[in-house]
Amino acid sequence: MGLLDDRGRWSGRVFTGEWTRTGAAAASTEPATGDELGQVGTATADDLARSASAAAEHGPDWAHADYRERARALRRAAALFEQHRGEIAGWLTREAGKTAAAVEFELDLTLDELHEAASLASAPWGTLLPTTQEGRTSIARRVPFGVVAVIAPWNFPLVLAMRSVAPALATGNAVLLKPASDTAICCGVVVARLFEEAGLPPGVLHMLPGKGSELGTAVADDPHIAMISFTGSTPVGRELAEAAAGGFKKFVSELGGNNAFVVLDDVDVPAAAAAGSFGSFVHQGQVCMAVGRHLVSEKIADAYVEELARLADGLRVGDPRADVDLGPVINSGQADHIEDVVKRSVDAGAEVVAGGDRDGLFFRPTVLAGVSPDMPAFAEEIFGPVAVVTTFADDDEAVRLANATPYGLVAGVHSGSSAHARAVGDRLHAGMIHVNDQTVNDETLAPFGGIGDSGGSSRFGSFVNLDEFTRWQWVTVRDEQSRPQL
Repeated sequence: MGLLDDRGRWSGRVFTGEWTRTGAAAASTEPATGDELGQVGTATADDLARSASAAAEHGPDWAHADYRERARALRRAAALFEQHRGEIAGWLTREAGKTAAAVEFELDLTLDELHEAASLASAPWGTLLPTTQEGRTSIARRVPFGVVAVIAPWNFPLVLAMRSVAPALATGNAVLLKPASDTAICCGVVVARLFEEAGLPPGVLHMLPGKGSELGTAVADDPHIAMISFTGSTPVGRELAEAAAGGFKKFVSELGGNNAFVVLDDVDVPAAAAAGSFGSFVHQGQVCMAVGRHLVSEKIADAYVEELARLADGLRVGDPRADVDLGPVINSGQADHIEDVVKRSVDAGAEVVAGGDRDGLFFRPTVLAGVSPDMPAFAEEIFGPVAVVTTFADDDEAVRLANATPYGLVAGVHSGSSAHARAVGDRLHAGMIHVNDQTVNDETLAPFGGIGDSGGSSRFGSFVNLDEFTRWQWVTVRDEQSRPQL
């Protein structure tokens, strides 16, 4: 039987260690067809409070469990993931509107997250410190936060949930997962079923779909929750961070981006345009790392735009279950936003060189040329299949344009000379820089994250997960009772 085949088990329910009805449910809809895919239970703030309390009660036993037990649960989840990979792929295709290439990319990363987290359980968690006190042992050790809330987005729902859920569990935390409403099955139900079948102790993982504004506020206010991991928009992230600060909770985030792709005058134009096209159009541009702005040397701009438009015109758009390059955007609100940014930019003087039109949720890959820094397409995060081209005269202007944004997630630089590209890249304000590559890159080992409005100093990835999901505790031990004198 498949992982989700027994719909009677999970349909209309949330997961609290067992599948529970809350009295409310919501339909999950396929973007490509409008068909209903299933019903998921929805939680209220009161439901979340009960789950947070239960997680706080069950968490200490999990934290003190043999590290091999935590590692085994993650390895079993990884094995189940591989066993049911085809089924999970089908849910990602239909519920998230993903093409086959985007699905495989996400599945590979998700599996890597599980494998790396399993090894994290046995990592050294402390160090012996020198001490000035005779007869005293001084230790710095890592301890779990307790209850970690994970709020996941809809664009890469499974991996962007698992990159927090898996290391949080590996380091002994209990987890409350709030999936995005648009992808509550392929994210929330899949994650809960994997760990349920993997034998995770009841009460350690809770999965609660529901209204983001209500549950986000509840997460920030709940006294049992010590850490929040949020992936989503900058406005929502800022509100949640401010609310979490009131309770002195740890807050890690990956937020929006308006990423620059700098094309210097000594490039191989077809190679650069291919990289730029991929960066703007993969998964319909609904990627935090997507190329938001193509900054192109004015010496080669005409050739670059021509090649970029040719590539865009050749891409196939349709139902992702078919052999296509782009599927639908996630919902009508997102499609309306993309269309609005394009229209306002054209009204301000930008030129549509390719695409520019939509059929429902299917948006043609679009190339906008002649975009200046005062236009909406330059300044705003579009989160859709739109390549925005702005020209520059020299390297200094390229750097000024690239850094003319409050965001700072990722940037790419292309040049015929890697040294030239590296010199420009070293001047860019971003958490990640890719030289002679496009911006949509992710590896489980790497410290992934941005600066500024893209998430401050937060990082994800197995290189930093022990730092993010545990906190230091200083412990001193004397063999005999001390007798200090005033």
